[in-house]
Amino acid sequence: MINKVVVLLVVLLFIIAALASDPDPVIDFCIAKSPDNSFSCKNSSTATVEDFTYSGIKSPGNFKQTGFSSMAVNSNVFPDFGVGGVNVPHFHPRATEVAFALEGKIYSGFVDTKNKVFAKVLEKGEVMVFPRGLVHFQMNVGDGPATILGSFDIFGSDIKEELLEKAFGLSSKELSKLKKRFSPS
Repeated sequence: MINKVVVLLVVLLFIIAALASDPDPVIDFCIAKSPDNSFSCKNSSTATVEDFTYSGIKSPGNFKQTGFSSMAVNSNVFPDFGVGGVNVPHFHPRATEVAFALEGKIYSGFVDTKNKVFAKVLEKGEVMVFPRGLVHFQMNVGDGPATILGSFDIFGSDIKEELLEKAFGLSSKELSKLKKRFSPS
């Protein structure tokens, strides 16, 4: 009788552990086949690094028609890379990240679950997206310092405010604005 109870408890423990973990994504990413058809994915074997990068922000746009607003930032918010500096390969199991090159040349990329590498050198004004849960990295390959701005969706989570304030150099007021913007409505 005791053996049956122990076996039952072990089985229940494994079931609870399995249910408590994050599920693996069914696919690594979905690239829309065309701007008109965002519900149909491009075949992942034809994906290239250009599908995850954007260079259109290099040149300023015409803001006269739409207006412009900004938020003050400081150097604590942006990661700086010395020449040859590396952001080691890592991943975020619950967040997609967007990296925007503010200065310098940064070799930036990620690896999908088939071990295909999507990488290129980002220059000032270029953007790269790292899909959720995939290993990604950056390295300064330029002759001078490089700076990137990374953005991901943790501000809508229940992470302790003190940790977010320290990690991103934000005041409690700035953090409150971000949490309000990203909280579910």
